[in-house]
Amino acid sequence: MDRLTMLASFVRVCEAGSFSAAARELGVSQPAVSQQIRTLEARLGVRLFDRTTRSVSPTEAGARYLDHARDVLERLDEADRTVGCLDRAMCGRLVVGAPVGFGSSVLARYLVDFKRAYPDLLLDVALTDRFVDVIAERLDVMIRMGAIADDRLVVRRLGAIGRRLAATPDYLDRKGRPRRPEDLAAHDYLLYAQLPERVSLTGPAGERVEVQPRPTFRSDNSVLTRELLLAGLGIGLGHEIVLAPLVAEGRLEYVLPEWRYDPHQVHAVYPSNRYIPLKVRRFVDGFAEHLRTLGALVATEPATA
Repeated sequence: MDRLTMLASFVRVCEAGSFSAAARELGVSQPAVSQQIRTLEARLGVRLFDRTTRSVSPTEAGARYLDHARDVLERLDEADRTVGCLDRAMCGRLVVGAPVGFGSSVLARYLVDFKRAYPDLLLDVALTDRFVDVIAERLDVMIRMGAIADDRLVVRRLGAIGRRLAATPDYLDRKGRPRRPEDLAAHDYLLYAQLPERVSLTGPAGERVEVQPRPTFRSDNSVLTRELLLAGLGIGLGHEIVLAPLVAEGRLEYVLPEWRYDPHQVHAVYPSNRYIPLKVRRFVDGFAEHLRTLGALVATEPATA
């Protein structure tokens, strides 16, 4: 029996949670999938699944084997994609992760140019604001914001992105324009949950002030937070490269324009136990240049959050 077929069936049963669902997805009969799994278990000399009348779940050995099986199938898929590609180093799959707001705005512009430059490369992009384990989720490269402390990863600092407080002119007309940081306490504050509630600002003379605004909305999704900001429901914090066009259009207005919020560190991270492929190096080098070209980076030494 074809070992690759057995591996594919094993992976699909793990992901689908049942033999029948895996069989439907593979376009074969349930008995055929069951036989493939029994043959694989006999070959390995271990039980790969705990079976009940209602569910199928991998055993401890099965869970360990799953990572290796996926790796084999992914490598085969990538090998297939390189056939006929003139620049084989820039074929196959590149799995990229990034925060939602930053990814859908700043990174998206770069992805268009990168895909045009390397049309044979499958770009597999996942945008999420939750913490992602780069190794466990098998990402080739992740764009992360803020400080990073993980010795399993290679971390390349790309620079720091400026951040500003903003609100719609309509909101500021109704609620008044803050003249000093302490005035923020009287305003509606739209809080992105990945950031601290207290706001630290640096004044024109370098003075540091920390204030506690009054959050009236909190979300772990930066795009949703931005939508409420644009709807005039309060003051929010955003990356200057994203806010600047909206300010130029008159849709937003900077709040306390002479005061600066700490800039945000931007990093590219990838697993340290892997050889870094050329496609990852080109992607990261190009994105670093993209940020510089946009004028998104600031010279100020960034803070940690």
